[in-house]
Amino acid sequence: MDITHFFGYLGALLVGLILGAMGGGGSIFTIPILTYLFHISPTITTAYSLFVVGISASVGVLKNLKRGLVAYKTAVVFAIPAIVAVYFARKYILAIIPVEVVTLHEIVVTKDMALMLFFAVVMLLSSVLMLQRNTVILHDKKPRDNNYIKIVVTGFSIGLVTGIIGIGGGFLIIPVLVFLLKIPMKKAVATSLFIIAIKSLIGFLGDVSNLNINWTFLIPFTTVSILGIFLGIYLSSFVKGEKLKRYFGWMVLVMSVGVLWKEFYRS
Repeated sequence: MDITHFFGYLGALLVGLILGAMGGGGSIFTIPILTYLFHISPTITTAYSLFVVGISASVGVLKNLKRGLVAYKTAVVFAIPAIVAVYFARKYILAIIPVEVVTLHEIVVTKDMALMLFFAVVMLLSSVLMLQRNTVILHDKKPRDNNYIKIVVTGFSIGLVTGIIGIGGGFLIIPVLVFLLKIPMKKAVATSLFIIAIKSLIGFLGDVSNLNINWTFLIPFTTVSILGIFLGIYLSSFVKGEKLKRYFGWMVLVMSVGVLWKEFYRS
C-alpha cells in the first residue's frame, strides 16, 4: 500500500467518525478521497460514496434504534420522496449527461469535471449553512406548524441533489428536521442517519446495472468507515455537538475551495 492509499483509508475512518458523531456530513469527504487519493472517476465515486455512506449509516441506525432516537413517521414522510428522487437521479439523469458537457473558451468541461464542480458548489453552500446554523438553532424558539407538503418537496429536492453527486445529505436533512418539524437535535441526528441509510443504498441500486463495481476495493474501504462510525458515536458523548459542527463547517469550506482550485487547475 502506497502512502496515498494509506491516507485514503485514514479518510475512510474520518468519514465514519463524522457520520457517527454528527448524523451526516461524512459523505462530503468520500468523494474527494476516492477521486484524488484513489484516482477513481467521479462518476464511479458518486456511486461508491452512496454505498459506503449507506452501509456505514445503517450501522449507526442500529445503535440509535436501541436508544429510541429515530422518529419513524418523520423519516418515512421525508425518505419516500427522497428515495424516489435519488433512484431517478442515479438511474436516469446521470446516464444522459454527455461525456463532454460544454466547451468554454477552449476548455472542455467533461462529465467528471462538471460533477466535481457541482459537488464543490454544494459543499460551499453547505459550509455556510453549517457555520450559521448553530446560532439559529440555539435561539430560534418561535413555534412553527408542521408542513408535511414542504417536507415532501424538500425531501425530493434534496434527493435529486444528493443522488447526482453521491452524498448522504445529512448536513441538509438535519436543518429541515429541526426547523420544519421542531425535532430535538439528538433525535434529528438519529433520524437523519436512518434516512441517509435507506436512500443511499436504494440510490446505489440504480448504479449497479450501469457501472462495473470493484467490490474488492469497496468492501475494505466501507469496513474501515464502519469502524469510524463506532468511534464517532463513542466520541459524540464527550464532544459538544455544536462546537464540532462549527469546526466541521470550516473543514468543508476549505475542502470546497480546494476542489474548485483542483478542477480549474487541472483544466
